[in-house]
Amino acid sequence: MADIMCPLPSGCENPSHITVTSAAADSEEKHEKQILEVKNQNAKRDSFSYNFTVCFSTMFDFKNVLQLVQSLEMLQLLGVNRVVIYKTSNSPETQRILDYYTHKGLVEVIPWPMTRFLHVSRSWLPQYDPGDIHYFGQIPALNDCLYRYMYQSRYIALQDVDELILPQSANSWLELLPQLEKNYGRDRCYMFENFVFPTTVARPPPSPDNLTLCCPSWKFVPGQNILHHLYHEPNHKILFSNFKIIVNPRAAVTLTVHGVLNPGNLCAWVDRSIARLYHTR
Repeated sequence: MADIMCPLPSGCENPSHITVTSAAADSEEKHEKQILEVKNQNAKRDSFSYNFTVCFSTMFDFKNVLQLVQSLEMLQLLGVNRVVIYKTSNSPETQRILDYYTHKGLVEVIPWPMTRFLHVSRSWLPQYDPGDIHYFGQIPALNDCLYRYMYQSRYIALQDVDELILPQSANSWLELLPQLEKNYGRDRCYMFENFVFPTTVARPPPSPDNLTLCCPSWKFVPGQNILHHLYHEPNHKILFSNFKIIVNPRAAVTLTVHGVLNPGNLCAWVDRSIARLYHTR
């Protein structure tokens, strides 16, 4: 991934379109250049289309249908208006879910066909699976989401399908946000401590009567049921590196997988008694 910084020529302070061409390209290649529209021409400070947008990155070989549905439903209960999913590949059952929530207006699916153009790394650690680009282009996807929704959403959240930022002293993000702004300042980046709920540890199986009252049809849905995993690992300091964030997108320039690059005084740790990250791997 690269940020390409260009000085604006005199007399062209507000370009509507740009192109990027290699200096080594011949004249014919330059004539075939792709023209790109300049987005975010009009900065806004209020009247956003969405209060909260969640950026998922990236969906590849995905078939965990049950956890996806649980996460999307939970995000709606928390007050999220939009979920952006960068999709490389998924199962037919997953596609039905994406189509349903897209039609509903909650989800926007961004095609992310990195594997057609690059040898992608399939591991978050390059030494285990090196490639042309890290982990299916996860970092470019997050930064695309930042700028795509910079003036559409009041706040954006970076998290994966198997993660949920859950308030401990409020019922939704709408109720949580005033508390965060009061405690840590407005227009900030809020970092949430990671608590891992291993899928190898589950609650005792429910009785047949409870299963009938709950959701018997779920046993036919492929994927992980997060409600079966109620025990988290002890949270050591090393886990602070795996936090996720809610951030004012107009205050950030470049995102990483966990947080903001060169955050300065932008980011603040949220006390675990106020809200925390639940990570059901």
